[in-house]
Amino acid sequence: MGIKKIIAVASAKGGVGKSTICANLAYRFSLKFNVGILDADIYGPNQHIIFDIQKEKPKVIDKDGKKKFIPIKSNNISINSMGFILDKDKAAMWRGPMLSGAIKQLKDSTDWGDLDYLFIDMPPGTGDAYLTVAKDLKPDFAILVTTESPLAIQDTLKSKTLFSTLGIPIAGFIKNMTSPSCQNCGELKNNSSVINIENLLQLKQLGSIPSDSKVAEFAFPETVKLFESTYNELKTII
Repeated sequence: MGIKKIIAVASAKGGVGKSTICANLAYRFSLKFNVGILDADIYGPNQHIIFDIQKEKPKVIDKDGKKKFIPIKSNNISINSMGFILDKDKAAMWRGPMLSGAIKQLKDSTDWGDLDYLFIDMPPGTGDAYLTVAKDLKPDFAILVTTESPLAIQDTLKSKTLFSTLGIPIAGFIKNMTSPSCQNCGELKNNSSVINIENLLQLKQLGSIPSDSKVAEFAFPETVKLFESTYNELKTII
């Protein structure tokens, strides 16, 4: 069966919470589906930190004459990341071809098993990583992440243009770090915005995630309720 669908979670702008959104979406989907995460942010991998598995190392097995990584399981999610391989105190000082090769190898050299969804945590920017993912990993959909910052919105427009040029359908965007949520009911205290992001991007808004300490602390499963409406919206598309 392999991997049924590949979903890229992306933003050209760094610091908008893309990795956090990716992890929480994967967690919500994992409650009903077999899910994996490929951390394609080679220069700044975070998924091993989010799931608190920094000390883990993927096992390597021989399969059909090839070396394969067995992804680390956390919260019923199969995860592989360059963060497991690189020394935590060292940076990956690689040029484009090495970066592209590392992303492709992480995907192809991992024994994912049977997955309903593989979420790809994309790096910021619009460079070689995007081209590699589009050509070799072939996502079924992309989900863009932005904040209400005009700078983030402008960079999200660049992501939209690139994915459209590469022929990858965009499911929509998620607005992150909006008004804080009510501690009792979980509802947003104020979901209004002076910027109509949906009109600017000409994309469907899939959800709005509040600035919430539980999200920042990666407090699974307490964050599930904050992603429920986004999950329901996504399920109608992907």
